[in-house]
Amino acid sequence: MNSFDHYHQKGWCLFPTDPVLRHWLDATLPAVWTSIAAPENAHWLRYGGTWFAGVNVLSNDATGAVSGGPALSGTAVDFIHDRLNYKDLPWDRAQVSVCHPGYPQPMAGETDAMHAFRRDRDAAHIDGLLKEGPQRRRYLREYHGFLLGIPATDYSTGASPFVIWEGSHRIIQAWLQETFAGIAPTKWRNLDVTESYQAVRRKVFRNCPRITLAPQPGQSFVMHRHCLHGMAKWQADASAGPQGRVILYFRPPVTDLTGWLNNA
Repeated sequence: MNSFDHYHQKGWCLFPTDPVLRHWLDATLPAVWTSIAAPENAHWLRYGGTWFAGVNVLSNDATGAVSGGPALSGTAVDFIHDRLNYKDLPWDRAQVSVCHPGYPQPMAGETDAMHAFRRDRDAAHIDGLLKEGPQRRRYLREYHGFLLGIPATDYSTGASPFVIWEGSHRIIQAWLQETFAGIAPTKWRNLDVTESYQAVRRKVFRNCPRITLAPQPGQSFVMHRHCLHGMAKWQADASAGPQGRVILYFRPPVTDLTGWLNNA
């Protein structure tokens, strides 16, 4: 199965070691370490110091380049441009996700049930459906074209790998289309979808295989925007370099909301 077919059938595809991407990564790593150490980003270190969430903390520009580095390019980027038809989409600032041994530890303000879901269900979620308010109600607030994952350090398969429920994008897309049928895109953000979201997530757990991805630096993966995904707990025998398990995630936002909802 080629990458395009795999992406549409399974909801993701993996790209082998790419020297062009590796060149970009090597030039970008100093900025990665700077973003992790920056005092203004200290609030992203959570769960007993075991996860640095690092949302949009990399200092890259719209070409994916950090100061003095090359633009983001390579096989995965070509796939995004040519096969997914995102030719002119500017890159967002990358998330710098860092995991350490023991993830996840309990966090202040988190209930036992919330911690158990993170530990046992990989904090499974759909990007863009955000929890808000004291009751943590779910609303559709963000629209990402896809997720591009780029590992930045070597790590073993048990070091909090990325988790995807294969084929879940089809179930989730059908649910989204039913949920927002007849509602203007400008009003989607006002609809509380908490209960139906929890129900469709349970449906995915019952019907879709859970797989883990642990690619290494130079490799990358692209995930469909509607896939249920998360991050596994750190296994006792897992290992990573001194910086931890570091993965960069690009999730460029899109403005065509109807296309976001309906395109394959």
